[in-house]
Amino acid sequence: MSFLPAITGHQLIKLLVKDGWEEVRYATHGMRMRKKFPDRTRVTVVPTANDSLPKRNLSKILASQ
Repeated sequence: MSFLPAITGHQLIKLLVKDGWEEVRYATHGMRMRKKFPDRTRVTVVPTANDSLPKRNLSKILASQ
């Protein structure tokens, strides 16, 4: 089982932007992020709460890459 750190939504957004994701739209529940790959485009919504993201949410977002 891999180790996932405690991270907030704002921290995850900063990391995704560094990885090439772009901020598409801000909503009250979170930030919609998009990244284009050669064969597909991935879209995810990152909650912008100041609390740590649940481990399951973080692992699902990271697995979508």
